[in-house]
Amino acid sequence: MKLVRFGEPGAEKPGIVDSDGAIRDLSGLVPDIGGDAISQAGLARLAAVDPASLPLAPAAARLGPCVAGTGKFICIGLNYADHAAESGMDVPPEPVIFMKATSAICGPNDPILIPRGSEKTDWEVELAVIIGKRAKYVSEEDALDYVAGYAVTNDVSERAFQIERAGQWTKGKSSDNFGQIGPWLVTRDEVEDPQNLSMWLKVNGETKQDGSTRTMVYGVRHLVSYLSRFMSLHPGDVISTGTPPGVGMGQKPPRYLRPGDVVELGIEGLGSQRQDVIADPE
Repeated sequence: MKLVRFGEPGAEKPGIVDSDGAIRDLSGLVPDIGGDAISQAGLARLAAVDPASLPLAPAAARLGPCVAGTGKFICIGLNYADHAAESGMDVPPEPVIFMKATSAICGPNDPILIPRGSEKTDWEVELAVIIGKRAKYVSEEDALDYVAGYAVTNDVSERAFQIERAGQWTKGKSSDNFGQIGPWLVTRDEVEDPQNLSMWLKVNGETKQDGSTRTMVYGVRHLVSYLSRFMSLHPGDVISTGTPPGVGMGQKPPRYLRPGDVVELGIEGLGSQRQDVIADPE
């Protein structure tokens, strides 16, 4: 299944994509795409529904982030060896963990906001793992049982805030609209192998990132198991698993986003995003 959320920010409704690619309204069946709805039992109930029996969503409806109730937005740094190299950093002996503020989360086509004082706003296409049930001390063998599904995310980053301001990665990752998630939550059963998905990102039509989850240092099973040793994971939590090479910081010379740019990105089977880059109006 491909699950979505549509409507204005803060008032999104749950939806499902039908066989023709249209969005059907699930709000008569579940309150949102999160919590019990993305548990194994909840997904089984939704899978039994005929989408054609549901009302259509408005054709021009905005897409919101594809999961609700995210308590933790956990990111993995330097998880592609070639990206670590372009960043001038070593591949870490264990996953590098940092948090992205949940207030950064927005819809897949919502604009990238250049924050006040930014000079180095950058892009990062990433595979997002969406947790479906509480996970604590999980084995790698069982790790995927705790995954509801997958999505595309853009881990937008301000490199000066991240690297040049006393090494606090979170403050370079957490500005408003620095976490586009979607368009869909694609359920686990539809993704045969999360370690074999092509991924890409373009700026103004020019391909900047062209990679694959095959080159992850630490795969999805390992990450879910590893994180569950240090914190419990809950339904709706998002793990953003790292980016392949081609980020703006790694260009020669470096190339960062400016108002007027257009960013497009996608992952095989998980859909695509498009974002206009604008100055933060606040």
